Amino acid sequence: MANFPKVLIVSPTYNEIESIHGLITRIGTVREELANRYDLSLLVVDDNSPDGTSNAVKARNLKWIHVLDRPGKGGLGPAYIAGFKWGLAQDFDYLCEIDADLSHQPEELVNLLDALAGHDLAIGTRWMPGGSVVNWPVSRQLISKVGTGYARIVLKLELKDITSGYRAFHREVLEKIELESINSQGYCFQIEVALRSSINGFSIAQIPITFVERAGGVSKMSKKIVVEALWNVTKWGFGSYKYRR
Repeated sequence: MANFPKVLIVSPTYNEIESIHGLITRIGTVREELANRYDLSLLVVDDNSPDGTSNAVKARNLKWIHVLDRPGKGGLGPAYIAGFKWGLAQDFDYLCEIDADLSHQPEELVNLLDALAGHDLAIGTRWMPGGSVVNWPVSRQLISKVGTGYARIVLKLELKDITSGYRAFHREVLEKIELESINSQGYCFQIEVALRSSINGFSIAQIPITFVERAGGVSKMSKKIVVEALWNVTKWGFGSYKYRR
């Protein structure tokens, strides 16, 4: 039997009962289509969702799907770190991030994975030729573009969508960047991971994606998340970032 790369798709959830079945169905289709190239598995990291997301996933009883239950709502960053550590311990070759609300299109995952043939990390990018957003108001687009632009300048990173949460990693990246010392809670986690990857000299591919605003459920974006990102980027950019490779 051919030895294809083992891929773990990590998806944090909190009250995603409205979208989780659609995500599983679409990833399942992609998994079948890529069966002769990649061995895909899904890990749902659930923060004790009151709506029963975890139980719904377990009820599917599919061997390629795993659930990691956490005791409560602990933030996006800690959820991904828990998922990455699980995946590394299970000897996966590639680890990916994907939102559970179907804002990231599972059908585009192959483009991120293929980019790992020549890069260490691939970031799905909205703000580049070929990338787009659907059903986002102009105000939300402006906030995202300005935030990414500010982070690029302050952190000196040539990334057009530094907050994007659609990513694929070689395991070596996650082993090197010291996950246990990352304290970012929200989307600032994505910025910090990109920054540490750059500091370590890892090659980063930017892949155009289509981002679709969630149709159901409640967005996790909040003023606290925006403030955290703005404060930390400013602090890191002006010499207070303590991490060194």
